[in-house]
Formats: sequence, structure tokens, C-alpha cells
Amino acid sequence: MVLALFTACTPAAPPAPEKEAEPEKEAEPEKEAEPESDVIKIGVFEPLTGMNGGGGLQELGGIEYANKMYPEVLGKKIELVVVDNKSDKGEATTAVTRLIEKDKVVAIIGSYGSAVSIAAGDIIKEAQIPAMGASCTNPMVTQGNDFYFRACFLDPFQGKVMANYAIAQGAKTAAVIMQNGDDYSVGLANFFINAFKELTGDDASIVDVSEFQL
Repeated sequence: MVLALFTACTPAAPPAPEKEAEPEKEAEPEKEAEPESDVIKIGVFEPLTGMNGGGGLQELGGIEYANKMYPEVLGKKIELVVVDNKSDKGEATTAVTRLIEKDKVVAIIGSYGSAVSIAAGDIIKEAQIPAMGASCTNPMVTQGNDFYFRACFLDPFQGKVMANYAIAQGAKTAAVIMQNGDDYSVGLANFFINAFKELTGDDASIVDVSEFQL
């Protein structure tokens, strides 16, 4: 009873002070879009050293001359970013990855040599960066790849022309030497063999097929 009386006589606690309303935060200004670059970067993917270095340097010379004649497009400067794939399939993937990920090119030219072009094909396809080959004639370079193009004929055409020329020169038989492991050499040799057999009508007209390794 005493406890109840004591509790009843306890003065009521004063009301809690009202919290002041927090001022509204000002909206952050929208970031301005970065200005569009006045430079268009185009990657040049060529063998400047190694087995195909001579051909790669010739292509590079032609590309640089074209850039000298037409240094701008749509009012923007064309900047060539050159990498050396060293005539090697492994180096080819490294070189083309650098062009795409580090140099941020918007297109790629190359390569001399079908083997290195085929090796880089999946990377180009995945990145969806358009590439144009000037002399990579193996059909597999562009086969199944909507982002790899070429400005030259194909090995099936070359093989047939070679076979027609041999027949026109009076050849009845032929021997073939190809470089083992080189997609261009092996592909072109096989297209020639098939075309020559078809023209002669004789499977035995190819008397020997040899391979060599560099």
C-alpha cells in the first residue's frame, strides 16, 4: 500500500523536447558528360618481327601512308596505335587484348598472316570491336565472326587459280610442300590439292605431300 501510494505521488516526467527538423539536403548537381574525344584510335595489329615480319612491315607502311593521305575523318584526327604480334599465336592474343583493354581502340586493322588473325578472332568477337584484315586469306579468320572482315580474296580461290595455272602449263602431276602448324600454308595447300585432283580427274595426280617445320 505504501509502495502504491508512493508511486501514485511521483510527479510525472517532463515531456521530451521536440527534435528540430533537419534541413533538407540540397540535391547534388548532375555530373556533366565528358566531352567527346577529338581523336579516333585505330589499332594496327601486325607481325613486325618474327617469321612474317617482312610482310607485316609492308602492310604497316601501306597503312601509315593511307593515314598520311587521310589523317582525319568527320573532322576528327585518326591516331594509329601499332602493336607487334611477333608472328606468334600467343603473342597475338596478348597484343590484341592490349589494343582493346588498354589503348581503347574503336577498330583494328590486321593481321598479315592468317594464323595470328585466327588466334585473335575470339577476343575481337567477344569485345565486339570491328577488325579488317588486308591479307589474311584463310576462311576461318572470318568464319562465325560477325566482327572480323577482310579486304582480300580467300584461299579456296587462290588454290583453284594455282591449280588452273599448273594445268595450263601442261602439268599432269604435282607435289606439295607445306609448313606444319601454319594455318595459311596448310589451308592453301589443301585447297590446291583438292582443285588439282578435280581438274585432272585423278586422285593419284598428287604424287607427294611433304611438311616442314621452322
